[in-house]
Amino acid sequence: MIKYTTQFLQKIEEMIGESDYMLRYEKGNFKSGYCVLKDQKIIIVNKFYTTEGKINALLDIIKNTALDTSKFSEKNQKLYEELQQTPVAN
Repeated sequence: MIKYTTQFLQKIEEMIGESDYMLRYEKGNFKSGYCVLKDQKIIIVNKFYTTEGKINALLDIIKNTALDTSKFSEKNQKLYEELQQTPVAN
């Protein structure tokens, strides 16, 4: 279940932090609101997005990018599996 709160955003950020990707918030005019540099393993999200926009962008990235879950804690592994099965609201 997706909750559009700052605490839920922090949980997603923590989960991505345990993967092999680095998450950054930058200004930019990305058409989708984010950019994924797969070769450098960097995720960039528009820093001017609302909390809801950031969560939706990160959920879209999680669904479309293979994260290395081998370093995930049990809590983040469970969250990752739940998010993989959750439809993203556009």
